[in-house]
Amino acid sequence: MVEAGISHDAEELRRQKRIKYLKYGVAFVVFQTIVIVIFSLTIMKVKGPKFRVRSATLEDLTVGSSSNPSFSTTFKVQLGVKNTNFGQYKYDNATVTFAYRGTTVGEAIVSKSKANMLSTKKINFNTNLNLASTSISEWNSDISSGILPLTATSSRLNGKVTLMFIMKKKKATQMNCTMDLVIASKNIQNIKCK
Repeated sequence: MVEAGISHDAEELRRQKRIKYLKYGVAFVVFQTIVIVIFSLTIMKVKGPKFRVRSATLEDLTVGSSSNPSFSTTFKVQLGVKNTNFGQYKYDNATVTFAYRGTTVGEAIVSKSKANMLSTKKINFNTNLNLASTSISEWNSDISSGILPLTATSSRLNGKVTLMFIMKKKKATQMNCTMDLVIASKNIQNIKCK
C-alpha cells in the first residue's frame, strides 16, 4: 500500500511537470508569434522612397527682355533619394527634366546607385538651363513680376529594397517639384515637392 501511494505521488508529480512544460511551450509559441507579427508589420514593411530637389543655386544668369523671351543659366542642383526602409534601396538610371511653363529647358541624368537604410542619398550635379525665344504668353507677366516658375519632373526611378539580405521588393518613385527662379537675387526659392 505504501508503494502504491508513492508511485501515485510520483505519477502526480510527473503529470504536474508535464503540464508546467506544456504551459511554458504554449507561452513561448504565443510570444514568438507576437514578435513575428510586430516584426513583419514594422521592419519588413517596404515603403517607396522619396525623390526630391533638396537645394538649387544659379550661376551666370542671363534673362532676355519682353521682346526677346529667353534665359540661360548654369543650374547647380542637389537631389535626394530618401530611403525610410530597414534595407538598402538600389536604383537604376533616371532622367530629370526641368521645364518653364511646360517647355523643357534642361535635363540631367541620375546615375545608377544606392541609398542605404534609413538615410538619404544626396546627388549633386550641374546642368545648363536654356530657353531660346519662345511664344509663351505668360513671359511678360513673369518678367515684370521678377519670378520664373520652374518644374522638375523625372522618369520613374526604379529600384529594389533589400531586406535582411534575403528579400527583395521592387519599388519605384517619381519626382514632381516646383520652384521659383528669382531674377533680381539670381537664386531659387519656394522649392516644393509632392
